[in-house]
Amino acid sequence: MSEAITKNTASETNKTDATFFTNEEGSSLLNRFKRTLADTKYFDVLVGYFRVSGFYQLYDSIEGLEKTRILIGLGIDETGYQNIKNYQHQTTADFESQASIKIQFEAQILQEIEHTNEPDQQLETGLLKFIEFLQTDCKDKTTDLQNNNNGKKLEFRAFPSRNLHAKVYISRYKDDDRDYGSVITGSSNFSYSGLVANREFNVQLKDSKDVKFALDQFESLWENSVDISEDFVQTVQQKSWLNDTITPYELYLKLIYEYLEEDINLEALFNPFLPEGFMKLEYQQQAVRQAYKKLHEYNGVFLADVVGLGKTFIAAQLLQQLRGKILVICPPVLVQYWEESLMDFRVPAKVESLGKLDKLTNNAADEWDYVVIDEAHRFRNESTQRYADLLNICRGKKIILVTATPLNNKIEDIYAQLKLFQAPRNSSIPGVPNLEKFFKTLQKQFADLEKDTPEYREMITQVSDEIRNKILQYVMVRRTRRDVLTYFSKDIEQQNLFFPEMQDPQRIIYEFKGKTEQIFSRTIQILAQFRYARYTPLLYYAGNKQLTEFEKQQQRNVGGFMKGILVKRLESSFFAFRQSIGRFIVSYERFIQMYQSGTIYISKKVNVFDLLDKDDIEKLEKAVSEERANKYFAADFNEDYIRDLKHDLELLKNIRDLWKGVDQDPKLDQLQTELQNNPILQNQRLIIFTESKETGDYLYENLVQTFPKKVMFYSSKGGRHTNLKLTSKQHVAREIILNNYDPRAKKKAKDIRVLITTDILAEGINLHRSNILINYDLPWNPTRVLQRAGRVNRLGTAHQQIFIFNFFPTTQADAHLGLETNITNKIQMFHDILGEDAKYLSEGEQVGSQELFDTLNSKKSYDDDQNEDSELRYLELMRNIRDNDPELFEKIKKLPKKARSGKHKPDATDDQLITFFRLGKLKKFYEYQTGKAREITFFDAVRQLKSEPEDARINVPSELYFDMLTTNKARFELDSIQSEDETKLGGKTNIDYIEKRLKTKTFKAYKGFTDSDDEYLKTIKAMLQNGSIAKKTAQKIRNDIQKESEPPKILQVLRTHIKSTQTYESNSKAQTKKEVILSGYIKA
Repeated sequence: MSEAITKNTASETNKTDATFFTNEEGSSLLNRFKRTLADTKYFDVLVGYFRVSGFYQLYDSIEGLEKTRILIGLGIDETGYQNIKNYQHQTTADFESQASIKIQFEAQILQEIEHTNEPDQQLETGLLKFIEFLQTDCKDKTTDLQNNNNGKKLEFRAFPSRNLHAKVYISRYKDDDRDYGSVITGSSNFSYSGLVANREFNVQLKDSKDVKFALDQFESLWENSVDISEDFVQTVQQKSWLNDTITPYELYLKLIYEYLEEDINLEALFNPFLPEGFMKLEYQQQAVRQAYKKLHEYNGVFLADVVGLGKTFIAAQLLQQLRGKILVICPPVLVQYWEESLMDFRVPAKVESLGKLDKLTNNAADEWDYVVIDEAHRFRNESTQRYADLLNICRGKKIILVTATPLNNKIEDIYAQLKLFQAPRNSSIPGVPNLEKFFKTLQKQFADLEKDTPEYREMITQVSDEIRNKILQYVMVRRTRRDVLTYFSKDIEQQNLFFPEMQDPQRIIYEFKGKTEQIFSRTIQILAQFRYARYTPLLYYAGNKQLTEFEKQQQRNVGGFMKGILVKRLESSFFAFRQSIGRFIVSYERFIQMYQSGTIYISKKVNVFDLLDKDDIEKLEKAVSEERANKYFAADFNEDYIRDLKHDLELLKNIRDLWKGVDQDPKLDQLQTELQNNPILQNQRLIIFTESKETGDYLYENLVQTFPKKVMFYSSKGGRHTNLKLTSKQHVAREIILNNYDPRAKKKAKDIRVLITTDILAEGINLHRSNILINYDLPWNPTRVLQRAGRVNRLGTAHQQIFIFNFFPTTQADAHLGLETNITNKIQMFHDILGEDAKYLSEGEQVGSQELFDTLNSKKSYDDDQNEDSELRYLELMRNIRDNDPELFEKIKKLPKKARSGKHKPDATDDQLITFFRLGKLKKFYEYQTGKAREITFFDAVRQLKSEPEDARINVPSELYFDMLTTNKARFELDSIQSEDETKLGGKTNIDYIEKRLKTKTFKAYKGFTDSDDEYLKTIKAMLQNGSIAKKTAQKIRNDIQKESEPPKILQVLRTHIKSTQTYESNSKAQTKKEVILSGYIKA
């Protein structure tokens, strides 16, 4: 060795020059190499395992050597071998051929570059240095070539055998050194782990005989090896992420390919059976393919195409592909429709009304494998018994939710529906393992915002986007008409189909004047003083029974709902209003009489949100008035109660007396005039919607005299037609409607010209032989407007245009204000009567008078065709490249992970880096700008990186790139960590109480449970932990177990309320490697 090294102290020599060393601190193989290579002229490496991660550690030591030769085998572990096989795309390896050796080596290199744990910046530095060495001539090139080498400073070769497992490092010292050289052998591979990290056992031999023996063995293997130096350079420069020729356009396509890869070839999965005369539509086929995939990945799927695209038929084709027992739950009026549709598509299934969920719960709910829920948005309130029954039915099954409006009024709506197939605290949705926490966090963003403010509406938009991007993209299939026309245009045109054009909505104006105007205005004034005490008795309660806040809110809900009834009746028709006033008077008189007898009965069971779906107000008013549950003494109510009851009764009688002499109806008169004289309406088949059954009866009885035998009124009671006496049962009336209004009816008829209906026909039926819709009442909920229009605004109509008419009230006294102000003043009058209870006009969504007016007069409100970007656009792009430019498609497919490219963007304000990350099924995008990283959507990313084939690539500055990438990585890591803090908001819950009771010493120590009991309890505890029990069920369990102390009785309570304990398997905790897919650099 050189004289400098021999001057080390004895202790240092012992530590760094010992024969054996183990990678302990201060005596690693890396340290030994650095010392040894300082005096080395020729360095030969013989290893079975090749790792690029060792380059960075040694390049500075190797740089001063005259010649370095590295001979590798293709010995790899089983996992690595399988990875290589994947890279080869099932090419059979022939380890005895040179071509095959190079293929194996390339695959091994790429695997190592993509998956090494070494920091990317160090890896890049080491690789670029070694490429430099591979391309630099050695000091004595002539002699090197004579020795059958390639004349370069560094040379790579591979030995054609998987049986090479040596780890030998041979150093030959400089000519003036007193020693010949040394050989190190042992357990260390030429890698970062082998050089430093792993606990290894190596020995250094310095005897010249040992060194020469090792060199002879090396030379014999070297002679029979394959030179792979150029292959290494080519692999790194052209096939790894160090490729500096990837264009911005290629990176843009790679982003789309990787994001949509699972769907690109999803086309040819099935060939459905279609009923006679039913068109095979590609957009429906595509929906079925997507839904099938999502259903099996996440246990549920929303079929949420906009109205008019045939969700029922899509669902039927999806059900054809499933193997198992199928249950369909739908509104009562759609049972027959579903039964007939499934029979046409040859799908064996049980169809049940949503009104009979308790029967399904009690009768073997576990027998079904798949559950379809039509008009699923009806199950948005998870505090109801109906929702609890549905959750019990759905537990552990695969769920298909059919709705055009999954995200309706509130963010809680979509959460309630998600819980039907996802465990709230153990979700399988990528990136959101805790749905409960996710939605609570979103809800908190509204805490300090006032409704009906621009800030509130902006927050609604932001939160909705977040739900779509982080939740619904995985579990929803939704296309708009624009999607169909844009991405399936060829198929639509070939089948001679089109969507009709929605015309601007037209106004039918009716006017209150004279005595009628005075009575109307006086009625408004009286209703503003009405206290609705009859329907909120517990708000006056002063006795010993303590009311929960939930019970108080129930009372407020019922009061608000009853207020809404009177307002809706007044706006709907004078006839319906007078009927309701009469029933209110009878209800008040009976209640006051009961109160004066000393005892009253008050129901806590009436649920406002269940009542909102009905059209029979007479029945609802009776249900609210007569529902009995708990007994109370009149003496336990404060003295204001009887006073307010009598006050309200007097007002009601005043209103009744006011309306006794009214025999005019300007609204009905205007309808008659329009039907007979408006050129659009004359002699045309049309549909009139009203929210009130009584208004419908009233219209029918008047119109049937004007248009004999041409009018029908359809409601929950059946169908009135032909004359004033005949009422057909629902299924008979429905068939008459379909024969007259459904283009696909087998027995087409022309008997009905005017179809009057409540919102019972606003969902799940095709009426597009008509193209005219009249809203006789103000539809307070904009969602309802859309659903109604969807009956006629459908693909497959013969009409080129759709006409919508809305009735609006005015008064003669306000004529000087102008028509629009006159109308909006009347709408506002209805809102002013109710104050905050206006929400019961629109199922929880308050809509101001001007906003409602604008909504009803905008044709955009009737087609649900927002100008949104669509994944279909990019899917179509990739499929076109696949079909028309297969070479480009193959090139994009083979671009490496961590690929990068850069481009100049003139409108950019700062340099940016867009990075695409993947964690299992989770795919996320982050944007670095001005020192910070933020998450962006797929659509944001493709818009930022959108490029054309001719766009020039600019070099990505290495140091800046890695700084930006590190920041994006850190943000992704932070966002990927799900907090362990499961603290519940709002104090103790019923779930907490049940969990606490099951953890008591008495319950845990009980020895009398059977094996099946223990298994049941284990599942119940998991369901409690995962948040999979409905609020109503938890409330009932708590009420019952509060009365019990014995464990067997507590178990019986649980079994009574939770019959099904099937659960979903969640993959949320699966350990998956975080991957950088690509990065796009944007230069400002």
